[in-house]
Order: sequence, then C-alpha cells, then structure tokens
Amino acid sequence: MKKTVKYSLIAVMAVAAILLCAGYYMLGYALKPAELVNRSRDIEGSLKYMAETYPDVGRWMDSLQTAGALHELYIENDEGTRLHALYVPAADSTRRTAVIVHGYTDNSIRMMMIGYLYSRRLGYNILLPDLYGHGMSEGTEVQMGWKDRLDVLRWTEEANHLFGGNTQMVVHGISMGAATTMMVSGEVEHGSHQQPFVKCFVEDCGYTSAWDEFRGELKNQFHLPAFPLLHVASALCRWEYGWAFAEASALEQVRKCTLPMLFIHGDADTFVPTWMVYPLYEAKPQPKELWIVPGAEHAVAYKENPEEYTARVGGFVSKYIH
Repeated sequence: MKKTVKYSLIAVMAVAAILLCAGYYMLGYALKPAELVNRSRDIEGSLKYMAETYPDVGRWMDSLQTAGALHELYIENDEGTRLHALYVPAADSTRRTAVIVHGYTDNSIRMMMIGYLYSRRLGYNILLPDLYGHGMSEGTEVQMGWKDRLDVLRWTEEANHLFGGNTQMVVHGISMGAATTMMVSGEVEHGSHQQPFVKCFVEDCGYTSAWDEFRGELKNQFHLPAFPLLHVASALCRWEYGWAFAEASALEQVRKCTLPMLFIHGDADTFVPTWMVYPLYEAKPQPKELWIVPGAEHAVAYKENPEEYTARVGGFVSKYIH
C-alpha cells in the first residue's frame, strides 16, 4: 500500500511538472513570439513593407518626413514603462483626431495605411502608438490588449492635448488592436477613465477574448483541447504578468460601451474566426454598425478594398465627429 501511494504521488508530481513546463512553453509562445523582435522591432523592415505593400502610403510617408510633419512622442505609463508613438497634425488645425492601434507583433508604422485613411483622405490629426513590447516602446511581452487598454487611454489624453484640447476623437484598431479598442471602449465612460472627447470606435477583426483566441489556436495549431494546458498557462500569466486570459475580454468590455462602434470582419477570417464578431456585435448596446467583408481573410479588409473601406469608415465617423 505504501509503495502504491508513493508511486501515485510520483506520478502526480511528474504530471504536474510536465504541465508546468508545457504551460510556460505556451505562455512564451503566445506572449513572447520571435516576431516580437524580428517583425515588430524591425523599423527598417516595417518601412520597406509599407512602401512595397501600399505604394501610395509609402510615398505619403516620405513626403511627411521631408516636410518634417511626421513626429515622435514618448511618454511613461503608470508602471514607469517608456512608450512611443508617431503623430501627424492635420494641415488645417482641425480638432478631428484618430488614435490608431496596431495588432499582434505589428507596430505603428505597419498601421500607417489607416493613418493615411484618416490623415490624407479624411483630414484628421492622427496618433499611432507602439503598444507595450512592440515597435519602439519598452516592454518584453504581448499584453493582448488588456493592460494595453490603460496605455491607450493615456494616449487619447496625450492626443487631445497635442491637438489643442476639446478634440473629437475616434479610436480605430485592427486585430489585437481592435480587441484593445473594444477593451478601451468599456472604460471611457466610467469612473476615473472618463474621456469626453472620445466620440466613437472602429474595430476591425478583433477577438472576443484572449482566452477564446488562444483556445482556437491551441486547437488549430497543436490539435489540443483547452483543458488543462490553457488553464495552467493562464494561471502562469496571472502569476508572471498580473492578468489572466479570460479577464482580457473584449466581449465584457463592449457590454459597457454606449458610444457608437463600427464592427468590421472578413467572412473568410480563420485566425480571428468570423464567428467572433457576432457575439461582440450583439453584446454592444446601440448605436452600432456591422460590415462583413466578402472574401476577406484576417486583417486585409483595407488592403483588398481600400476605397470601400475608406467610404464606410468615413461615413461612420462623420455621423459623430464634425
């Protein structure tokens, strides 16, 4: 009997050790991917990518740099981390402003096509932050939008100050930036985070929660169920970084948002599956709009439909920002 108990304890400890190692591996795979350095931190590569993928945007960026109109700004967040953003004032000193939020392992430069939409096409001031751990901001891991939402709130305050105060502002994000935007949306009308200058939101292919996104990728990439590995990795994330996967919920945040929001999602998206946009849209109180983009895979709605994308976004924001 004693030997049986001993062997059982050894087996339990071995399983626990394996799960712990697997949980740490998953946490690193998800929140410290190689692309965070090889892609997001590669500023020259990002500039080259924009010039090749969006030639008009590349030429526009060159003209901004020549004219000295593309500016950099650094701030410190509440935890003392140094964060970076790019900004471009509008030519006519308007107070219409867009804060534009990039996706997973992207950076501010790789969102300049949306900057072009707002600045060049719609005449807005624009500010594009590098999220924690991305681009030229400090930080070592991806936060999946959750803690980023507080940094983006700070950036909206900075943008309001930069562009003269009393701005009328849209927050627009793609992919993880869209999830961040939705997480921000649940804060701007509540408590100490009231931001009266924020008038509306645009989210493009954001996920319901970090938990749902990781659960899907665990199944798609590794053919594994959520239990128990995802639970272990989430607990380790809480221990290491102060937040859990299920806590990072865009779905719960949009329930609290009564400001207008435009939802955009490609109907061929499998990375952030199209099904996610429907519970998000249903959870969001009015006013809201939904555009399902035919044939679009993940985060390519603008690239493949620039004129319609510009028209739809422009038509939406013009209802609330003047």
